[in-house]
Amino acid sequence: MDNGGFCNDNYHSESSDDELVDISDVTVNFSEDVPPLDRDYSAGRDAANWRPNNSPKLIDLMDDTVPGIGTYEDFNTIDWVREKSKDRDRHREITNKSKHSTVALLFSISDAFSGWLLMLLIGLMSGALAGGIDIAAHWMTDLKEGVCLNGFWFNHEHCCWASNETTFQERDKCPQWKSWAELMDGVSEVEYYTCNHFIIIWALLFAFLAVILVRAFAPYACGSGIPEIKTILSGFIIRGYLGKWTLIIKTITLVLAVSSGLSLGKEGPLVHVACCCANILCHFFTKYRRNEAKRREVLSAASAVGVSVAFGAPIGGVLFSLEEVSYYFPLKTLWRSFFAALVAAFTLRYINPFGNSRLVLFYVEFHTPWHLLELIPFVLLGIFGGLWGAFFIHANIAWCRLRKNTRLGHYPVIEVLVVTLLTALLAFPNEYTRMSSSELISELFNDCGLLDSSKLCDYTGNSGSTSGSVNATAANGLGARLAGPKLYTAMWQLALALAFKMFITVATFGMKVPSGLFIPSMAVGAIAGRLLGVGMEQLAVHNHERDIFRGWCSPGADCITPGLYAMVGAAACLGGVTRMTVSLVVIMFELTGGLEYIVPLMAAAMTSKWVADALSRESIYEAHIRLNGYPFLEAKEEFRHKTLATDVMRPRRSDPPLSVLTQSGMTVEEVERLISDTTYSGFPVVISQLSQRLVGFVLRRDLFISLENARRHQDGVVSVSAVLFTECESPASPGAPPAVKLRSILDLSPFTVTVHTSMEIVVDIFRKLGLRQCLVIQNGRLLGIITKKDILKHMAQMANRDPESILFN
Repeated sequence: MDNGGFCNDNYHSESSDDELVDISDVTVNFSEDVPPLDRDYSAGRDAANWRPNNSPKLIDLMDDTVPGIGTYEDFNTIDWVREKSKDRDRHREITNKSKHSTVALLFSISDAFSGWLLMLLIGLMSGALAGGIDIAAHWMTDLKEGVCLNGFWFNHEHCCWASNETTFQERDKCPQWKSWAELMDGVSEVEYYTCNHFIIIWALLFAFLAVILVRAFAPYACGSGIPEIKTILSGFIIRGYLGKWTLIIKTITLVLAVSSGLSLGKEGPLVHVACCCANILCHFFTKYRRNEAKRREVLSAASAVGVSVAFGAPIGGVLFSLEEVSYYFPLKTLWRSFFAALVAAFTLRYINPFGNSRLVLFYVEFHTPWHLLELIPFVLLGIFGGLWGAFFIHANIAWCRLRKNTRLGHYPVIEVLVVTLLTALLAFPNEYTRMSSSELISELFNDCGLLDSSKLCDYTGNSGSTSGSVNATAANGLGARLAGPKLYTAMWQLALALAFKMFITVATFGMKVPSGLFIPSMAVGAIAGRLLGVGMEQLAVHNHERDIFRGWCSPGADCITPGLYAMVGAAACLGGVTRMTVSLVVIMFELTGGLEYIVPLMAAAMTSKWVADALSRESIYEAHIRLNGYPFLEAKEEFRHKTLATDVMRPRRSDPPLSVLTQSGMTVEEVERLISDTTYSGFPVVISQLSQRLVGFVLRRDLFISLENARRHQDGVVSVSAVLFTECESPASPGAPPAVKLRSILDLSPFTVTVHTSMEIVVDIFRKLGLRQCLVIQNGRLLGIITKKDILKHMAQMANRDPESILFN
């Protein structure tokens, strides 16, 4: 067969080590400092010169690594297969060298240990930052109400402890803590209104500083960060999203945003903070700096660290990373995630930001076991959580789309200030909305004791109650848990707080400040659960003689625990929004210490997911990924359509022919013109334009950098120099300029499918192998290409969604 004079090795399997693409020393820079394509790569390299016999020498880029080759452009997807191949080649080289040299053996040991050292550093850095954020947020939240005379750096709780004159249960009687009204006016009649004014001023100041810092220094510091983290872990490149400026600004503005009183939490953003720490520390380890796939294994572990320091839940953090955010999670990453989460939890425990010597955020200690019949109200809470999750996702995405497509999105500072003002004005009259969300959840989880002075514990049988006595109540046969007047008032306030939290959280999540969703969702569920718990409690008290209560609710006994219902409701609502199940249950029992209440939590979490999935298959994070147009191929979404690869591939019948390179016969000028005239991420290489027989695939960025390097470092390379992707050297005519040999950057084994391959199989291949593109062939001839973006557009079209919403490659 005539091969056009080209080397016969193109028709054989490339199996020897010499034929492998050697890109093990490629420099990958994931930070915002990655150079643009026009960077000067001339420093430190002197390419080959003319041969002694004056015949031109081919420039083989395989002889020396060119800086920049193997890296990726911004807003593009990495090639997982290529990155894993690079890591295997690197590990094979280290192993072979370690057999012949003691120094190489020591280097091999240090290379193997570097992953564990990196996990240690990530855990220490993330735990220290999380402890500082907790302490600063607590202090600045109390600063809105007043100041400690013993030292302005004390928050309200520590001020009372430092005075040694009162307990914190009597915080209103703490003599060293002065409200701004007492300091400014000294008149108790106007204290309420003056306190309100000061809280509003401080809240507006904190929110203004947060949004201004985000806009001026780090636009990527806004939001939760988890949708983008999921996208990055799937292989997408977002330069600067995990950079040093994002880390600094996110840490500062997270404290400001939480302290402003907005309906948001710091738990989601802490995952972003931990991933920023991991990305920055990766630059000190060559193995992770030069390989994007290895870096994503570290980021998966960092996601576990973020949840570990957010909730004091290291095991739940590992499961959260595995279930919710990670795209590639090998067993080795599981072990390292566990170690990093453990180190972070120990660091946070040492800092002790909550001052209670406990790692858990909401420690509970319920004294009454739950009954089997209580699974019915627990399931009802799960149904409520699913309905709330579906409502919140739909409403929040609609609000964010309105912000994105109208002039509202042009004024983020005004939006933040208006929402902050409304939150402060509407929240202040109600004590359950005036307190921070964490304090509210802790109050709702609390099991009433004899010394509790909360309105939620106003029962006629409690000591200090104003309505009735234990003996009189017990004599009436109604038990010791009849609701007092303050409890009824608290129920109305909680009902109003529930409505307020549900709607204000919709408008808050997605603004240009750091905003987490875990705590606001838990607050909504905890309020609903406490309301249902008190209702069930009073139902049991007034109907203890009924058959349904007689066996387990005896007169005078506390058979219902409203705090448990609050805890179950919090899990249900958080599950409805995020669609977590296993990790959610583990986080909740680590968060509260309530190990014996796993079954109620499981029932509520599973019911919540079923109900929410019946109304909408997407979690809030996946919905925001789709809203932003990120190329995220969700593993949970099934593809059931009977389309073929030929229906999706490009070019279509009406499109111009596919842009390809030939393995020889093209000049530098022709290749550069092809690069400038197109925006494709890569080009197939064929034997000739006539045969269209596939040889391989070359990335646009590698091609551009290689040609620039050849022009800079090789005398005689001009626009008419030949570009070769072959191994053999073609005879050069006398006086011809040297050819540029680019076989080293050519992928000789691109993934291919035929035109008759089912798209169901193609989608599965893209998911499991992490491909960025595959080529469509028929009998060895190139017919088209399918990219990840093409698949996402096709899936959107099949689901009756706008295919143009997919913005990136």
